[in-house]
Amino acid sequence: MHPQSSRPVAPPLSELRRRTSAKWRTYPDDVLPLFVAEMDYGLAPVVAEAMVDLIRTSDLGYAESAGPAGPAFAGFARRRWGWDVAPEDVHPTTDVSVVIVEALRVAITPGDPVIITPPVYPPFFDLIPEAGGQPVTVPLVRDDARTTGHRLDLDGISAAFAAGARAILLCHPHNPLGLVHPRGDLEALAELAAEHGAVVLSDEIHAPLVHPGTEFVPFLAVSDTAREVGIAAESASKAFNLAGAKCALTVVGSNPMRALIDRQPEEVAFRTSILGRAATAAAFEHGDDWLDATLEVIGESFDLLDQLVVQHLPQVRWRRPQASYLAWLDFRATGLGDDPGIPILDDGRVALHRGPAFGLQGNGFARLNVACSAEVLTEAVERIGRVVGG
Repeated sequence: MHPQSSRPVAPPLSELRRRTSAKWRTYPDDVLPLFVAEMDYGLAPVVAEAMVDLIRTSDLGYAESAGPAGPAFAGFARRRWGWDVAPEDVHPTTDVSVVIVEALRVAITPGDPVIITPPVYPPFFDLIPEAGGQPVTVPLVRDDARTTGHRLDLDGISAAFAAGARAILLCHPHNPLGLVHPRGDLEALAELAAEHGAVVLSDEIHAPLVHPGTEFVPFLAVSDTAREVGIAAESASKAFNLAGAKCALTVVGSNPMRALIDRQPEEVAFRTSILGRAATAAAFEHGDDWLDATLEVIGESFDLLDQLVVQHLPQVRWRRPQASYLAWLDFRATGLGDDPGIPILDDGRVALHRGPAFGLQGNGFARLNVACSAEVLTEAVERIGRVVGG
């Protein structure tokens, strides 16, 4: 257990409402915003200090390379996941969405199908067309023997590759379910991609937030085949609350993928924020203790959510995720319809991420963010309970 003084704390609502991010400016002040994937906790002190140091020295120019973020991420990957990354294989850009778009631009030709596995992070549906591709959905399949109740449909993915898909956009860990894909599934996916000459683009933005007791295997650490076909999108933004700092990392591990990334315009790296790069380097090099304490607090929030759902939402079903701070709530037995987030917002004044945005498989669901204070989480679930109860 971490001492209380070292654990991240969510400020009171009155202070949070002074923040200017979308989380706190999208809705009126009577709404509790538990929709977007931002944490309410204060920044890790080592991260804040790294950014302030640049400001003190007026060091706010262009960041043309990964700089200190390359070796910092390589060290983090080795410590946390046993993954050996060469710092020179780490390339910066603004955020994970840009990693995805710019990697797809060089990996596919216009019009190529790209596989996604809904219910999945809603921007995936738009990022693929932005890169010139066509989204092809191969939904996750139910597997109640697994902790999160779902797995990749490898047969469906194989069929989509055979039908012409040139890439798959993998969410690993999977948002919104918090599913950490097991090594065996990732090995099989790599072999399927190699067989069909396709690329696996693995969005691993939630990877630093894998919960204790769950093994996370980065896609590029799975096998030689995975490195031959894979590109990874990495970031400190979810784990260290740096979404607006604008730095993410494209990571490769083979000559074919290095050749692809080398075809990207130099502006892809040049657009990186030097403040975000400094924050990323500090987070990955010095942030382990803060991250471990944060995971502890998130675990307590899920414990609380479990109790609150039993008490106030007995008709709602959910499975505890293996990663991150997002809960995927099944409202299908409540009578709130395909988009329960609408009445929950209108009548309960709680903003959740609405399930249908994650694909047809999200109908009847909503996503809730538990990275807030116990008081806010309790009030939110009590409000939702009053809506469900009529």
